[in-house]
Amino acid sequence: MAVIDITRSPVAPAGIFRSAFGGIFAAFAAWNAERATRAALARLSDRELEDIGLCRGDIDDVARSI
Repeated sequence: MAVIDITRSPVAPAGIFRSAFGGIFAAFAAWNAERATRAALARLSDRELEDIGLCRGDIDDVARSI
């Protein structure tokens, strides 16, 4: 009598996919946070930026550090 073992998946374990997807999601989340920070700071006036100790030239640096 022949027996077929069907307990193993023919594809890679789910952990590999979760890890890859998690990395992609983390990269997207970081990019989106940087984009949103840059947009929010760009909407402020020069006076408002000065109040929080920034100038227009600091926006990119601050956005990258988030």
